[in-house]
Amino acid sequence: MTQIYLHNTLKQHKEAFYPIAENNVRMYVCGPTVYDKAHLGNAKTPVVYDVLYRLLCQVYGKEHVTYVSNITDVDDKILNKHKETGKPIREITEQTYNWYIEDMAKLNVLAPNYRPRATEYIADMIELIKKLLANGYAYEAENQVLFDVDAFPGYGALSGRSMKEMLAGARIEVADYKKNPADFILWKPSEADQPGWDSPWGYGRPGWHLECSAMSSKLLGNDFDIHGGGSDLIFPHHENELAQSCGAFPGTHFAHYWVHTGMLMINGVKMSKSLGNFYTVEEVLEKAPAEALRLLFLTTHYHQPFNFTFEGLQQAKATLDKFYNALLKNDDISPQKVEPSKRIIDALADDLNTPLALSYLHETVNELNKAQTDDERIRLKSQLLADAYMLGLLYNDAQKWFKGENNKDETAEIETLIAKRTEAKKNKDWATADAIRNELKDKGIVLEDGPNGTTWKRA
Repeated sequence: MTQIYLHNTLKQHKEAFYPIAENNVRMYVCGPTVYDKAHLGNAKTPVVYDVLYRLLCQVYGKEHVTYVSNITDVDDKILNKHKETGKPIREITEQTYNWYIEDMAKLNVLAPNYRPRATEYIADMIELIKKLLANGYAYEAENQVLFDVDAFPGYGALSGRSMKEMLAGARIEVADYKKNPADFILWKPSEADQPGWDSPWGYGRPGWHLECSAMSSKLLGNDFDIHGGGSDLIFPHHENELAQSCGAFPGTHFAHYWVHTGMLMINGVKMSKSLGNFYTVEEVLEKAPAEALRLLFLTTHYHQPFNFTFEGLQQAKATLDKFYNALLKNDDISPQKVEPSKRIIDALADDLNTPLALSYLHETVNELNKAQTDDERIRLKSQLLADAYMLGLLYNDAQKWFKGENNKDETAEIETLIAKRTEAKKNKDWATADAIRNELKDKGIVLEDGPNGTTWKRA
């Protein structure tokens, strides 16, 4: 069996991955808060863990892997959007959730086994708080329940920060009723017009950190293999998750491997609405196909900071043009179902080395372009598609890729002009044939004449 290596934030280094049980590999990844359209950060994280999920399924068998990625549908950001727009909260969360699912489908992100919503697990959150109170890790104050960080000796182990550093580097509410300024909310009161649930501590709602602990415990158990998310979640979110989960279930480790994606930047600067460099997935996909964005994410190692530029997006599109052109030239042969190559699996098993895996795709494409026999073409085309699947690439039809998302009328117009050009060539009316080719070229349409007729694609 292939040995997988992952960078474990808890250990601060890359180490061999050994699941708790090989027939029950479990992974939890923090999903989005559904209050607005998905931004680039919301897209990068699921693309990375989609590759890891594909790798785990390949190595251990799909039936032995359980992948959970949650949806946060109760949060102050959602309340703020409700106040800003006047829309009902349920309408906001449902619409935003559907947008997110559509974006993930475009990016070819496989659906996790479970996509739990926080609002469906309130009862489990209340039970978790009861356990923390009973175990001495939580206390009640001012109609709230808070986690007592001083009662948990290992607090700060995940982020590697001292208490002084944690207090200085985070937006922490300073309140007289807290024993320690770093104590965080497990349950807080809700106003009558806010989402809330009855609890032993009154009408209220859970703290954000508590939600993931409850959902992961319910679906994966108190000990599971991998917990993922962006590096911006290491502190305080994941630090707090770890503390409250281990506090509620003494003797457990919660997640054994913590895997985090690097920071997302735009032209070398952290993405921020205040800086005017904030982009939604929808805005980016107006400039290039979704597959180009997915490829761009994979050109940088997941653990490193990722720098998005529109120039890089166009380069990714050009790379895919090269890949799809090789497939288009071999459109007359049907690929066979084969296993991904050992070198692709080995590259991904080495802490998801996607840049190396992509270099292997380039090599296979070059070999396919040079292939002389049908047997060679079949073998290389089959291998290319099998290897690309591990990266979630080349999932589009080659002809449609080059023709773009044209409407039927536009496609019919192009086909009509091509037919007229074919007729002109038959009549040796070269001037008309050349005029039509130039007309289409001006519209960004490239014609390719072959033994089976003329095909077209976008430049």
